[in-house]
Amino acid sequence: MSTETDTKVIAEVRENFGKGFARRLRAAGKIPAVIYGHGTDPVHVALPGHQVALLVRRANAVLELEISGAQQLTLVKDVQKDPVRQIIEHIDLLVVKKGEKVQVDVPVVVVGEPFAGTIANLDNATVSLEVEATNIPENVEVDVEGLEDGTHITAADLKLPRGAALVTDAETLIVAISVPAATIAEVDEIEAADEAVAEEQSEEAAE
Repeated sequence: MSTETDTKVIAEVRENFGKGFARRLRAAGKIPAVIYGHGTDPVHVALPGHQVALLVRRANAVLELEISGAQQLTLVKDVQKDPVRQIIEHIDLLVVKKGEKVQVDVPVVVVGEPFAGTIANLDNATVSLEVEATNIPENVEVDVEGLEDGTHITAADLKLPRGAALVTDAETLIVAISVPAATIAEVDEIEAADEAVAEEQSEEAAE
């Protein structure tokens, strides 16, 4: 989790909307955003581009906004980017309260090396958790050290951070350990070659 000083952002309320105004905002190094939730009317703001672009690299970033002198805690719900230039075009922010629990998708990170000759296949890159809004884990680690071919790790097997509850179905496959198809093909070829040599030698002996 980032420190409080990292996540404090000064937001400017904006009264003008539309694509043209949004383009001018981005040209000025700012990001258009909307804040909603908790029964409040949506508030349209402009955020400092460079600072916020760094903060939202982290999944489920929580921003402590200062809007016209008032403090507002928000969770980044959606970041819309230009598909070609990858420039942030718009951000959706959800109003949250300290101590409140929210449902978020947290990235899964594989650590360790499985048994020699096998690979760890990440079947689901995220897992849904219910956690406190101010204590969202950066990721959930899956340790595959020494695991052998055929091992399956489901959502129920994950070691969740303290205070986190699993929302994803417990039987959802997260990681599967397997021997790569290319390796199996190589082994088959070697075995077939060995059998051919053995057969040839057997025929020669019979003659």
